[in-house]
Amino acid sequence: MNQATASYQTATFAGGCFWCVEADFEKVDGVVEVISGYSGGHLQNPTYEQVSGGKTGHVEAVQVVFDPRKVSYKTLLEVFWRHIDPTDAVGQFVDRGAQYRSVIFVHDEEQKRLAEESRDELAKSGTFGKPIATEILQFAHFYRAEDYHQDYYKQNPIRYKYYRSRSGRDQFLNQTWGQKQSVTATPTEGRTFIKPSDEELRRKLSPLQYQVTQREGTEKPFANEYWDNKRAGIYVDIVSGEPLFSSLDKYDSGTGWPSFVRVLAPDNVVEKEDRRLWTTRTEVRSKHGDSHLGHVFPDGPPPTGLRYCMNSAALRFVPKEDLAKEGYGEYLKLFE
Repeated sequence: MNQATASYQTATFAGGCFWCVEADFEKVDGVVEVISGYSGGHLQNPTYEQVSGGKTGHVEAVQVVFDPRKVSYKTLLEVFWRHIDPTDAVGQFVDRGAQYRSVIFVHDEEQKRLAEESRDELAKSGTFGKPIATEILQFAHFYRAEDYHQDYYKQNPIRYKYYRSRSGRDQFLNQTWGQKQSVTATPTEGRTFIKPSDEELRRKLSPLQYQVTQREGTEKPFANEYWDNKRAGIYVDIVSGEPLFSSLDKYDSGTGWPSFVRVLAPDNVVEKEDRRLWTTRTEVRSKHGDSHLGHVFPDGPPPTGLRYCMNSAALRFVPKEDLAKEGYGEYLKLFE
């Protein structure tokens, strides 16, 4: 076992049909493996037929192996909440029965603490009009499901899509979370970026970073972190981590803010009309983190003629030498 593998951790969740839960977690950057199986019951080595019969005490569950250097357990909890109905105590969507109820199986005291805090934050958020019914239980055993259940969404894509489209899951999630669901993968890399809760953002961000990204603020020119940064690397959203700009497209615009001629990952950026300050401008926001980044102007240099004028407070710089370590290795080829 190498050092990287030894640092992996395990989380176990039940959220109804394990085909769907497995598919959702496998899209999260930093997740190494997701296994479908059964947990929480009294019968050893149960079969699918026994569990689905509802008499084993087991629930359909998934075991998530993840790299904590890339994704935290708290983030996995955010993903979990935004892909289930935590108010349903007797099943999930079209699947009814205790074997389909939602459960967080905690592996240690730290996971228990984080799970309870996350559940309480969700309850206080007012997102749901009913009490949170998801159980938090001590993990005991996990039994791998039959091979034909593993990666079902990949092995049987047509059947999987047919089932999921008619299960009611996505309809419920879209109605409940809308754009706030913010668990969306980029088409090219299959990575997932999440906007944390407001409470977590207030803890994570500095007052200036929060004001800029969440309140459409503007930092001072020539007195910010990256306006004159000349190191090679990429700039990601301070909130979600989604890649936004490259140092290869950065130039000195003379404005005192970091400026770029183009976006590194267009799928991660949204442009909106901004009529504040008695003028019309084009606001730039991150797609998945929904962070205010700055504005784009048509007065930039060739080859695009654009000036993406960004706030340093909305960005985090990842130097070239750290790209692979931080999970952005696909961008190393830009600097070869």
